[in-house]
Amino acid sequence: MGRVAKSLTVSLAVIAIIGFVLLRVLGRPEAPKQPIEFDHWQHVTKQDGPQLECTFCHENVDKSSHATIPNADTCMGCHQSEKADSPEVQKLAAFAERKEQPPWRRVYWLEPEANAYYTHKPHIRAGLECETCHGKIGEMHRVRRVVDQTMGWCIDCHRARNVSNDCYICHR
Repeated sequence: MGRVAKSLTVSLAVIAIIGFVLLRVLGRPEAPKQPIEFDHWQHVTKQDGPQLECTFCHENVDKSSHATIPNADTCMGCHQSEKADSPEVQKLAAFAERKEQPPWRRVYWLEPEANAYYTHKPHIRAGLECETCHGKIGEMHRVRRVVDQTMGWCIDCHRARNVSNDCYICHR
């Protein structure tokens, strides 16, 4: 193979790798549009708002492997009368009336190729604040991914807190 052909092959390989990496990074929705524009700031932080705790809506975070997103009936418990004329609450009410759940789009997830098992339970029991892994969601009008939860990031956190880094904890 000639020198030019080798250079061209290497250049194409580098371009393909860079393209793949950019596609993975830029293709990830950092603040996906949701079916109902839910404002965490308004519900969690706003001075004259309800100032809800994360666990009020994500009620199974300490009981299940998933934090769970509240169902429409939970939201309608307050919104039956509170801001009932809001277009977003009316969308929510329509879902509840049809006994359907809004098709929320995930903001945080583990990539399948990570082959990792994660549960919120031990992290909640250890007293970690939700902000540690999810950023200051209470200040967000639209939730966006601000923490890149890589394996290295998790390992660094475990080391800093003197928690086991045994592979079996996350990879089963």
